[in-house]
Amino acid sequence: MNQTVQKIKEAYPDAFLSEKTAFGETTVEIEKAKIFDICKLIRDESSLRFDMMTDICSVDFPNETLRFEVIYQLYSIENNRRIRLKARVSEDDCRIDSVVKLWQGANFLEREVYDMMGIHFNNHPDLRRILMPEDYDEGFPLRKDFPVEGRGWRDQFENLSED
Repeated sequence: MNQTVQKIKEAYPDAFLSEKTAFGETTVEIEKAKIFDICKLIRDESSLRFDMMTDICSVDFPNETLRFEVIYQLYSIENNRRIRLKARVSEDDCRIDSVVKLWQGANFLEREVYDMMGIHFNNHPDLRRILMPEDYDEGFPLRKDFPVEGRGWRDQFENLSED
């Protein structure tokens, strides 16, 4: 077990769900209620120093109780190490705490996850759409139940091709 995993497990044993290392990359699955605290720990712990948020994304598992998985990719510049944190979110309580207070770079990443998947980030300073129009209310385009054909609005545009 690597040092980062050990620190998380020691500090938050009830929030630690699993750990996996494959292809030199470590993934830790944690309870969503402790995402902010665990992120703060691995950012501030002098031996870890995960000082860069490289990505936040999400995955939709429509047939599972905890339908969504929010994935955080973090990097320690000083130690040249990466870690991936995963937290599951249910469709009924589609919320998780924001980490923008820890990494300003998380701002637009959380907005994108919100816009494309409908996952709300508690305490986000400006949670609004970033890719879709502000008045878009047709759903969330990256959810697996979103129709790939659209909802009819594409039929309103002229065909621009010269076929």
